Amino acid sequence: MAYKYIDNYREKGARKQLVDILRKKGIQDEEILLAIGKVPRHYFFDETFWNQAYRDIAFPIGEGQTISQPYTVAYQTELLHIRKGDKVLEIGTGSGYQTCILMELGATVYTIERQEKLYQRTKYILPEKMGYKPHFFCGDGSIGKAEYAPYDKIIVTAGAPTVPDVLLKQLKIGGILVIPVGDEETQKMVTVLKVGEHDYEKIVLDTFRFVPLVGDKAW
Repeated sequence: MAYKYIDNYREKGARKQLVDILRKKGIQDEEILLAIGKVPRHYFFDETFWNQAYRDIAFPIGEGQTISQPYTVAYQTELLHIRKGDKVLEIGTGSGYQTCILMELGATVYTIERQEKLYQRTKYILPEKMGYKPHFFCGDGSIGKAEYAPYDKIIVTAGAPTVPDVLLKQLKIGGILVIPVGDEETQKMVTVLKVGEHDYEKIVLDTFRFVPLVGDKAW
């Protein structure tokens, strides 16, 4: 039986409840909350698990990966301070949910996924079923995508052992990198502001748990 892409009053109502939960948890940017209220998260789930789509939890999507917890997506997105027209590099496309939120905010997104199956699935779902058309790439996200640099913002959606220098080089001056850094179990969210060609301001924030970032400049 073919997958049904249905978004009716029940799913829209569930998104409204999710937005209320995120607001209570401390997400303050109303533009981000509005974006979360628009993107049909259940499209990234097997129909069997639609009842899980609007819980504030991460959920497996295959290939050892997960769709991130909505709170985590909103938290990272707030740190990026997205402005319309921003050129954003996303490391770890995964389901494509974070990609959609960034695009709802007006960003132009270049997104890299290491897992071929996830890449193919997302490359189909986002443009064909949801109308989002980021620039898709399959490969090692830990080295970024230098040929399209510099970027206004870079977001990494997997846990890295360190902040890869190669990603910092691909930021514009004034640009922001958001990345979870730690071991393979837990990480601290880190933001890096590029204030000069070789000068950076780093802030270490809350603890999260991401799947490991795998690649030449990671695990």
